[in-house]
Amino acid sequence: MNAPIRVGIVGVNAERGWAANAHIPALRALPDFEITALSTTRQESADAAGRVFGVGLTFGDHEALVRRPEVDLVVVTVKVPHHLEIVTAALNAGKAVYSEWPLGRDHVEARKMTELAASRQAKTLVGLQSRRSPAVRHVRDLIADGYLGTILSTTMVGSSRLGGEIDAGNAYNLDQANAASMLNVAAGHSLDAMTHVLGDFAELSALLETRRPSITVEGSGERLVKTSPDQIGILGRLETGVTASVHFREGHHGGTGLLWEINGTEGTLQLRAASAHPGMFDVTVSGSRGSGEIAEIPVPGALTAQTPGLDELDIMVGNVARMYDAFASDVKRGSHDAPDFGEALSTHRLIETIQRAATSGARITHEKRESHV
Repeated sequence: MNAPIRVGIVGVNAERGWAANAHIPALRALPDFEITALSTTRQESADAAGRVFGVGLTFGDHEALVRRPEVDLVVVTVKVPHHLEIVTAALNAGKAVYSEWPLGRDHVEARKMTELAASRQAKTLVGLQSRRSPAVRHVRDLIADGYLGTILSTTMVGSSRLGGEIDAGNAYNLDQANAASMLNVAAGHSLDAMTHVLGDFAELSALLETRRPSITVEGSGERLVKTSPDQIGILGRLETGVTASVHFREGHHGGTGLLWEINGTEGTLQLRAASAHPGMFDVTVSGSRGSGEIAEIPVPGALTAQTPGLDELDIMVGNVARMYDAFASDVKRGSHDAPDFGEALSTHRLIETIQRAATSGARITHEKRESHV
């Protein structure tokens, strides 16, 4: 029996947060992993997290954690502006790294981490868990099996944060420089799923607008300036010739959460969810062929319970667990099913292309590789 992969998590709060709510229960559901170390920015809070989660090694900074021989895989779950520093330290310490998405604040930071990982021959994983969503994987399989015939077009509509208020803990999302806006997170995850299923863009035009330039902080009533876009429109052509139309928006409660439709010569597929992040919410799949009415298509149990017990987890935790599960399988078998830094860089480049197209007002070619790299 192979020894478990020993995990050190950077950025764990004892009471709340993504690491506590998703990563730790996901890892505990998988026998291939063992959580051996935690770190925060203060020893007191790290010790508190260690007591709550039963982890003995706790540190008040990431540098101490990444140097520990008891850690094989460093998991980075802090805010995006800190990713470059922590990921770099972990790679230089010879560790495998799982970074949450976005990998960096922009494609330049993402490229630095990707190149460093390649130079170190490090195994990497990035939190693009929409790719491991059973519904997304089922649609990919249906398309490969010819359900749609020749794909003609795809349309995606999604709603992110709704209303004119935000809680204090998420207020940093309002500043586009922090790379945690709707463009980076909800749209980033969803576009990554789209290109994973249908292939990358060849060219596109885009519109980025901020229709609510200020937001009220819940409780305090403070008004904060918002520099991140809350309306994202993209019209383009994929490398396969498929016409793609995308609209992500903030608006009023009650609108469409996520609707992703793919049309072909033989049929139609629809994916629906309560919000614009197919990796965090339950996704239903519906389809029709010929003149038939569109109807729900059940996702095969083999995709939801590929590893025993994962189908018993809620979808948010389950898809993170499926990421780790795919990574463990890659390590054992030398396969490449879990998304790594290189694939994260491709999605970062797509976001950068969208930003350039919106700034220029022109339809531009999407360069998947940078000529100066």
